[in-house]
Amino acid sequence: MEPKKLERLLKDQGIKGSPYKFLLGDLRDNARLMREAISRPIPLTHDIVPRVFPVFHQLVKTHGKMCVTWFGPIPQVTIMDPVLVREILSNKFGHFAKAKNNPLVLLLASGLVSYDGEKWAKHRRIINPAFHQEKLKLMMPAFSTSCVELINRWNKLVDSSGEKHCELDVWPEIQNLTGDVISRTAFGSSYEEGRQIFQLQRELAQLIVEIIRFTIIPGYRFLPTIRNIRMRKIAKEIRKILGDLISKRIKAMKMGDVHNEDLLGILIESNFKLDQQKENSISLAMTVEDVIEECKLFYFAGQETTASLLTWTIILLSIHSDWQARAQQEVKQVFGDNKPDYDGLHNLKIVTMILYEVLRLYPPFSFLVRRTYKEIKLGKITFPPEVQLAIPILLIHHDPEYWGDDANEFKPERFSEGIAKASRNHIAFYPFGGGPRICIGQSFALIEAKLALAMILQNFSFDLSPTYSHAPRSVISLQPQYGAQILLRRLLL
Repeated sequence: MEPKKLERLLKDQGIKGSPYKFLLGDLRDNARLMREAISRPIPLTHDIVPRVFPVFHQLVKTHGKMCVTWFGPIPQVTIMDPVLVREILSNKFGHFAKAKNNPLVLLLASGLVSYDGEKWAKHRRIINPAFHQEKLKLMMPAFSTSCVELINRWNKLVDSSGEKHCELDVWPEIQNLTGDVISRTAFGSSYEEGRQIFQLQRELAQLIVEIIRFTIIPGYRFLPTIRNIRMRKIAKEIRKILGDLISKRIKAMKMGDVHNEDLLGILIESNFKLDQQKENSISLAMTVEDVIEECKLFYFAGQETTASLLTWTIILLSIHSDWQARAQQEVKQVFGDNKPDYDGLHNLKIVTMILYEVLRLYPPFSFLVRRTYKEIKLGKITFPPEVQLAIPILLIHHDPEYWGDDANEFKPERFSEGIAKASRNHIAFYPFGGGPRICIGQSFALIEAKLALAMILQNFSFDLSPTYSHAPRSVISLQPQYGAQILLRRLLL
């Protein structure tokens, strides 16, 4: 359907928004608003929506919670009603599909998150065993080893400062930690190759975001610019490293040498078993190319989610020292001076409340997009095919209608009775998405975050540094644009 016809159809049903502009839609205006938003930091507030999503912020403020913007010739309708969000995410009758992926983002990772239908179901079934609780429990030594190395490094930094404290930008530190964890848990003995992938993916993500956000020229990605050439070189290098790792593992497994203690080994073992089964002479297993894409996704999503969560948690506990003290006391009561263990992490009620509140205020991935692939009625609106439906998680998490007049305040006590009773509408919390496509790695991320935070709180206290500038920015995940500078103090034992 032509954009102008779509515009009239949506407008006739009461959906307001920006008018369609030929070919580019709102891309030029969106790029301008984003440049302005990230040009300077904001005051130390948790009211971050205007900076992170200036486009959504202006649209909703002007046209209401269901409104339309144009990504080129494609209409994108904002959906903030949790009842409608639940219907979209549950996708009970298969009416909604994943939005078509930007080809540049697919360079970074495709895998499970980008598939629909039978391919999604097959991949989810193969990957599920890697994230069972018993498998996560076996990964605790890898989590712990990485955390111990971080603690030792921070102790040396405090010692070498000659002061009672040292200033530290924890954002790259936590990125390195979570990259380290995913390297160990995903690739085990191939740990060094894993670290190399982490460095390459981080550079690739930054290049992709710069192009997507600020370039509105159709077909720009095909031009032989220095940036485009570098992106493709990185993508090729990542693919080669992973391809070599996977080929070695498959060869070893066929010779009876089983390595199923890491994510790659579990994935290959699960896939190998299905490869022995066939339905109508069709293999149920993934191809090597599929496995490569799932590994890229493991790596990127696993590292980014926890890095964002932990960094914002440290920033917020630096601001809210009373909650830092309460969390520290709880960790001491549960573990004393002993290394945190898997079972003990489940007894950290205050720490869990804090992590949930950070996920509410600063969700790592701040919006989801689905599309209609046929005519569908959602609430009172009938949507034609190929309309994008945007679920702005960040806006829903900050909406006073669902969270009260203190929606922009840090109040972990909201979650004292669990997620279901935290908001006025128990389905207004989506840090890991929802429905059957809810993030498969959410338990992995939360266990890693709890362990790392517990070990940090056992050893250090921290305050915000005077050099810190508050500047949340969505670079695929939600990140501190100018870093996360804190004053780190070692606790007296």
